[in-house]
Amino acid sequence: MIISRTPFRMSFFGGGTDYPVWFREHGGAVLATTIDKYCYISCRRLPPFFEHRTRIAYSRIELVKNHEDIEHPAVRGVLKYLNIHDGLEIHHDGDLPARTGLGSSSSFTVGLLHTLYALQHIMPSKDQLAQAAIHVEQNVLGEAVGCQDQVLAAHGSLCKATFFPNGEIGHTPIIMQPDRLAAFQSHLQLYFTGFSRIASEVAREQIDRTKQRTAELFAMLQMVEEGIAILTGGGDLDAFGTLLHEAWMLKRRLTSRITTPAIDEIYTAARAAGALGGKLLGAGGGGFMLLFAKPEDHERIRLALPGLLQVPFKFEGLGTQIVFYQEDHLMLDDVWAQHSADTASQLKAALLGKAA
Repeated sequence: MIISRTPFRMSFFGGGTDYPVWFREHGGAVLATTIDKYCYISCRRLPPFFEHRTRIAYSRIELVKNHEDIEHPAVRGVLKYLNIHDGLEIHHDGDLPARTGLGSSSSFTVGLLHTLYALQHIMPSKDQLAQAAIHVEQNVLGEAVGCQDQVLAAHGSLCKATFFPNGEIGHTPIIMQPDRLAAFQSHLQLYFTGFSRIASEVAREQIDRTKQRTAELFAMLQMVEEGIAILTGGGDLDAFGTLLHEAWMLKRRLTSRITTPAIDEIYTAARAAGALGGKLLGAGGGGFMLLFAKPEDHERIRLALPGLLQVPFKFEGLGTQIVFYQEDHLMLDDVWAQHSADTASQLKAALLGKAA
């Protein structure tokens, strides 16, 4: 049995410049962090007792004889990429719901890759995991996704992720004094809007309109360096909230699907109650909203958003990890191989009968 734990992320600036259609020409960067909310993937080889070969448990349960029949796209894509045909049991648990702007899909892909590499006694680097997840999502599955989620899920930490035109990706942690980092985190609030969406559907329109939004994307790219300068400098952190508001005003111009009237009402109410800035996390259209405000204004903002669930969180800096690893000392197929065909059949039948 192997269990991986992979964090979710929240992005501050630069979203949209991590799509290959943009950074292959102009370069891209994102300022983001991972948080202490996780995707857990457990995996083990499935003993040969069952009619199905592989069992996958997530929001539903799949029992399949062939991996080509798996409906979960990431599971099917990762198994294809790693050329795994063994019978498996794969189980997913998440601290927060999917399709809500926290990069949960890529956290799942990175975590599953990490777990299945470990099952094959391979210890990949963080870079290898990020690049493999990007390849699976963009090339094997053909999804309209960027590259920041995979990098953040693999590496973790408050960081700058840089996307170079040649396809290379850099990961640079942001170094801050502990008290300033704590002060920064204390200004942030996370609310669930109650709306979920499929990020690739929202992103597809944004990708298609990239050439018409060059000015906005260059401005959003520049905000990455501005945000880092605020965090690592000694000035007032309120400037970060103001910059976050400017970035949201730019982002909502990228496509008609970034925001909705209901989302706009939430953001307007938060601003009226004291929020200096904020944004929808992820591609847009729903999910979690991040707000930046002075700590003394947080309660007033909470009261201005009745019915919305506030989610407490902390930054994390470890990225994906294998948190449990225990070898199967002897697989049952090896047991059958130690006996004659007749004895093996009798033994298997007896064990199956006892299990029933």
